[in-house]
Amino acid sequence: MKPSKPIPIGVEFYKEMINKGYYYIDKTLLIRDILSNGSTVTLFTRPRRFGKTLAQSMLRTFFEKEILPDGTAADNSAYFQGKEIMYAGKEYLEHMGQYPVIFISLKSAKQPTFEMAYKSLCGEIFKEFDRHRYILDSGIITEERKKTYKSILSGNADNITYAKSIAFLSECLEKYHNKKTIILLDEYDVPLENAYFSGFYDKMVSFIRSLFESALKTNPSLEFAVVTGCLRISRESIFTGLNNLKIISVLDESYSEYFGFTQSEVDKMLSFYEINDRIEEIKLWYNGYLFGNVEIYNPWSVINYTYDIIHKNTIYPKPYWSNTSSNSIIKELVEMADNNTKREIEELVAGGTLEKPVHEDITYGDIYKTQDNLWNFLFFTGYLKAAGRRFENDTIYLSLKIPDREIRYIYSNTITEWFNARIKVADFSGLYNAVVNGNTSVFENFLKKHLRESISYMDSAENFYHGFLLGLLSGMEDYEKFSNRESGNGRYDIVLKPYDEKQPAIILELKCVQRFNEMDGMCDRALKQIDDKHYDEGLLDEGYMFIKKYGICFCKKSCMVKLKE
Repeated sequence: MKPSKPIPIGVEFYKEMINKGYYYIDKTLLIRDILSNGSTVTLFTRPRRFGKTLAQSMLRTFFEKEILPDGTAADNSAYFQGKEIMYAGKEYLEHMGQYPVIFISLKSAKQPTFEMAYKSLCGEIFKEFDRHRYILDSGIITEERKKTYKSILSGNADNITYAKSIAFLSECLEKYHNKKTIILLDEYDVPLENAYFSGFYDKMVSFIRSLFESALKTNPSLEFAVVTGCLRISRESIFTGLNNLKIISVLDESYSEYFGFTQSEVDKMLSFYEINDRIEEIKLWYNGYLFGNVEIYNPWSVINYTYDIIHKNTIYPKPYWSNTSSNSIIKELVEMADNNTKREIEELVAGGTLEKPVHEDITYGDIYKTQDNLWNFLFFTGYLKAAGRRFENDTIYLSLKIPDREIRYIYSNTITEWFNARIKVADFSGLYNAVVNGNTSVFENFLKKHLRESISYMDSAENFYHGFLLGLLSGMEDYEKFSNRESGNGRYDIVLKPYDEKQPAIILELKCVQRFNEMDGMCDRALKQIDDKHYDEGLLDEGYMFIKKYGICFCKKSCMVKLKE
């Protein structure tokens, strides 16, 4: 029987989730915990696509006294019928539908210039002013305030008015409702990240700081605020003097189950869609995170994977999360890596761990000041997980590792792209001449040099070396390249066929070992395999008169090359 609930791919608004009957994993007890903890301003930092916007939309739906076009208040209680918050206690339910709410997402500020980003933010502010324009029909708001309000609606407000607009709107709403305002700010760090990489960071920091200080620090009309983003930005950057700020990062145990999916939630979802047999696969690919002490699945990937499986779009897992952004920070890490960082990346991709000190209060401008800051950025944005921690000399040290197979794919794919880009601009004519002319010494030294400069990722060691060598040889324009094709009594590794039949055809058989003293014997074994399996049979049938046979053995960052003509 076909499942009765559609899967909510990309659904970010709580009302839409409920109205259209999507499968919803109940996170409504977030409301209870926010009320119980009583923080004036709470900042949640979680990786992208982990349900932050949906959570903010759910908070708005619960708390807001929403005014309809006819001037009456909406009853949003139906959206929570059967949800866990309804059984949490009267002391929580009495807050439902009681507050004016400001809800602004800052993600539209991902623009190429400051002017465009600023206008995008002003546009989001306009939307919220327009949503609450009912207060203009009241005699409670003074004419002077109405004049300021209308300047924002008309787009004629000055920079100072926009910088203080959230605080101003909260004051107007308090006067109208006779109730302090709840402020929800989503994706707060998107303008800052975008501005940093686009070259106008200082301008954007100044505007966001003014916007936040007036709304969150010196605002007597504030009931409480919830802010969400990927990265914890230092207080000195935009939260200057905000002593009432409580930051909840992936290191904290509180609220750990409200962003992303827990094991029991995934089990229940797979059972609902009758794909329980996929649990081990989905765990291997998408269950790598640790928030506090709770294991968490990537919700975006789980939802997309479930959709594709039940709709028979795929039978294999895919790296869904890697397709949601440019993963520019991984690219920066790989491109800037010195020899030590390359070794660390190799250790991570091979499944190992790195121990690094935690610096939670950083700015985007600090990312490249030290390598530790870059590792911290990767951790807090979801590209690494904490596998353990220790405290020493007032510093927390984390054992960092790649969360799951999906994120490992991002690293491996980025390394491949970086390596291929280097090949395109490098001069490999010396290598190509050595291969064609049988100069094993030059061939071997060339490989050793580029192995030292490269970053390895071991899906299996032989696969890495195979791709590495094939990449280096890709620029041999006078030769056609073939890989893993049947010939004789087996499959060769690499064959190069010249377009000019007077040039030698080339067979390369690859081996890898763990000990350097085994390379010589393994090269001989590779050459013997070429003959025993008759890998030259196809080339001879095509009429090639000259064939060079190479046995190549790799060991870590070294290799040995032998030739048999």
